[in-house]
Amino acid sequence: MSGSDQAGKNANAAKNGITYADAGVDIDAGNALVERIKPAAKRTTRSGSMSGLGGFGALFDLKGAGYSDPILVAATDGVGTKLRIAIDTGNVDSIGIDLVAMCVNDLVCQGAEPLFFLDYFATGKLELDSATRIIEGIAEGCARSGCALIGGETAEMPGMYHGGDFDLAGFAVGAMERGHDLPAGVQAGDVLLGLASDGVHSNGYSLVRKLVEVSGLGWQDDCPFGEGTLGEVLLTPTRLYVTQVLAAIRAGGVHALAHITGGGLTENLPRVLPDDLGAQIDLDAWDLPGVFRWMAGVGGMGQAEMLKTFNCGVGMILVVAPDRAEALAALLAEAGETVYPLGHVTAGGPGVSYKGALL
Repeated sequence: MSGSDQAGKNANAAKNGITYADAGVDIDAGNALVERIKPAAKRTTRSGSMSGLGGFGALFDLKGAGYSDPILVAATDGVGTKLRIAIDTGNVDSIGIDLVAMCVNDLVCQGAEPLFFLDYFATGKLELDSATRIIEGIAEGCARSGCALIGGETAEMPGMYHGGDFDLAGFAVGAMERGHDLPAGVQAGDVLLGLASDGVHSNGYSLVRKLVEVSGLGWQDDCPFGEGTLGEVLLTPTRLYVTQVLAAIRAGGVHALAHITGGGLTENLPRVLPDDLGAQIDLDAWDLPGVFRWMAGVGGMGQAEMLKTFNCGVGMILVVAPDRAEALAALLAEAGETVYPLGHVTAGGPGVSYKGALL
């Protein structure tokens, strides 16, 4: 290369300057991700969906979804430090289901049908294959709950996230006809129907990770309470209760629902009860799943701490009219749920009382 050619090349480089890619943000990778996930999002299309991915905003037609006088209900959530296990093990395929479940399971507690979902995915460096797997998991959660994935945001943020780290947040919007919101009509004597969880779900994972550390086990070690590695079993996704619970609501007799998340049974059930009512739960109504029994043993945790930290095997509670309890339990069982008759609503003040023994 002649001296003049080299000088010209240097001049061009100086003219072009530093690019966004040089700073760690790859716009082309972001565009490629949108193209990859379009089929997954399209799979979640439902009545009311109006637009695909790629616009500045997403449209949804409430009349097209069948509502005449709708009230909107919104929920937002994340997955918490369960993400740490997904990142450390590389098992990211189902973490998106957790994200959707944490939002839409809350929506149905208000009596609302989830309609659409948006996700926020932030990472230090966008890895196309990993990001695609994560968002396909989100689409799977949406498809299972009849909810359209109509948009989201992918943020590549070098310097904020390191070593393959990422964060997720979800935003769900649902609707109900005016006057159909829950809780409503809860009274003493109402029956509590518990629906089995699929494990720890997405709460308490800071403690879960601490207990695994104390145990001396690693994510790739055989799970002492289930089939597969410890990491795989602890990444079992949060159960989606949406379609089953909506069917129960439409059948009549459901007065309230409580999604058992952070705070466990002790803190979440009172949220849907009037201040002058409480609840009694029979701890002998179900068997404590192995994961919780193992954690209690490793940490020397007492019954009260377990009940206010984890779902302990019950992921959703329905408060139902006594004369509808048997029929609703049968409907839910037919829909694939394991139903536990937990107890009843009591007069005389807030809070949950327990009888029997969990551990």
